[in-house]
Amino acid sequence: MGILKKYRRPLKWVFQYVKEYKFRIILMLLFDLAISGASLYTVILSKRIIDNASESLGITGIIILYIVFMLGIQIVSAAGSLLSTLVNEKVSFGIRKDVYDKIIRASWHTVNRYHSGDIVTRLTSDAGNVADGVINTIPSILQLCIELILVFFTLFYYSHFLAILALIVAPVSVGVSWLFARRLKVLQKKVQESESAYHSFLQESLANLLIVKAFTNEDYSVDKLTELRKERFKWVFRRSKFGLLGTTTIGLAFQIGYLSAFTYGAFLISSKSITYGTMSVFLALVNRVQAPIVNLAHQIPKIVSLFTSAERIMELSEIPPEEKLEVNIDTTLLGVKAEHLTFAYDKDTVLEDVSFNIAPGESTAVMGESGIGKTTLIRLVMSFVKPTEGSISYYNTKGEETPGSAGIRKYTAYVPQGNTLFSGTIRENILAGKHDATDAEIEEALKLASAYDFISELSNGVDTVIGEKGFGISEGQAQRIAIARAFIKKAPFLIFDEATSALDEATEQKVIGGLERLTPRPSCLIITHRKSILKFCTSQIMIEDKKITTKSLN
Repeated sequence: MGILKKYRRPLKWVFQYVKEYKFRIILMLLFDLAISGASLYTVILSKRIIDNASESLGITGIIILYIVFMLGIQIVSAAGSLLSTLVNEKVSFGIRKDVYDKIIRASWHTVNRYHSGDIVTRLTSDAGNVADGVINTIPSILQLCIELILVFFTLFYYSHFLAILALIVAPVSVGVSWLFARRLKVLQKKVQESESAYHSFLQESLANLLIVKAFTNEDYSVDKLTELRKERFKWVFRRSKFGLLGTTTIGLAFQIGYLSAFTYGAFLISSKSITYGTMSVFLALVNRVQAPIVNLAHQIPKIVSLFTSAERIMELSEIPPEEKLEVNIDTTLLGVKAEHLTFAYDKDTVLEDVSFNIAPGESTAVMGESGIGKTTLIRLVMSFVKPTEGSISYYNTKGEETPGSAGIRKYTAYVPQGNTLFSGTIRENILAGKHDATDAEIEEALKLASAYDFISELSNGVDTVIGEKGFGISEGQAQRIAIARAFIKKAPFLIFDEATSALDEATEQKVIGGLERLTPRPSCLIITHRKSILKFCTSQIMIEDKKITTKSLN
């Protein structure tokens, strides 16, 4: 009862994803039961064929009926298999879509605690385990239980003794299965964790391939991957070995049961108490009684896998969504202010009791040494992270205010550090800023970002396909496309985080000139190391020793 209570919550969570497909799952179960019933009837038909043949009676009609049933079993089995594949795919995708939706709507800071490779493993391998468990394993357990009952009473009809003998090993099976279940759960969790580590390393090393090559770490990376694979193999081997030990124990018990039935049947034949056909029924049905019990024991590792994977996915699905408040003020032009703001990553304080104000229409440069908290400041302004203390709010020229939350991002545009382009066409990357933008708007944004000329020279223009992180174009070109993506949104508040670091001074001046031509001109927060940017700004924020100082540049 303790184990059942422990698994009640993940089981309840799992079944919410299969409500939509419950009738199809029931249909699959009916298919399996039909196959079990038809297969059981073929055992009886085989007895009649053997007995009639022994007595030189007609067997043609019985053989035809036997063939019809066998063909029917194959057809129903194929239909059930196809239905199972389709439902399995839909359920696994439903889990992945739902959890993915929750992840991308959750707090960036919370999600960032998980390695992306681990998240991918949970969304793929673990989601597949859950779908397979619900679609195949649980219905199989129900089907096997019903099959066991049908076969037992059929055998009981022919021989009370053999039916009881065949069933004696059931308690052995159940006992061994429950005994092994807890240990298998631990091993299954280790298997999934080792798979996450393996996928995480693969993903990171490929994403940072230039670093691997720059430091000639090719051999090290291959060796590291081999070590992680060995670690995963170790846990897979232990899980398989432990599961095999349980099934072997159960199998030996069944072999003893089968040998006992065979000996008993042979004794009855020698005493002419039964026919050869009845003997064949004895042996077939003893196997058919034992087979569901063996198969039920084989389902234990799958059930363990189901619940272990469900718990890993539930951990992601239960991450609370980030705060997203409605913005109910005029957003034509926005400013931002922070009051007594403190922020710490765990125990590491980055900003302490700071206040600042960026008025609507103002351009503010943020300067300071690397690692001093400039990017953290942007994350706070965009509500990617929440202040430890203090508050951030946006306001307009009318004095109306709205608290900072994920809802404000609808009215902000952001150009992050580094190369942040997706694989696909240049057009698709720019449309990420505004999905319904027209060709004229795309052209305007590219011109303002000083990207139109070099894109026009490409063979397919804005429909040129680029690789992951802008592979196929230069860093400066990728940066200008990211700027165009921000410009096309025409947000009232624009944030640049070292957005022109890969540009030469002349191109940077053109981009800033394009920024000034945006209509209406947005409020700007610009992180930069270049003092040349200051002449475009109305104020400057300096970060030093966790504090902020602000000065006017007018």
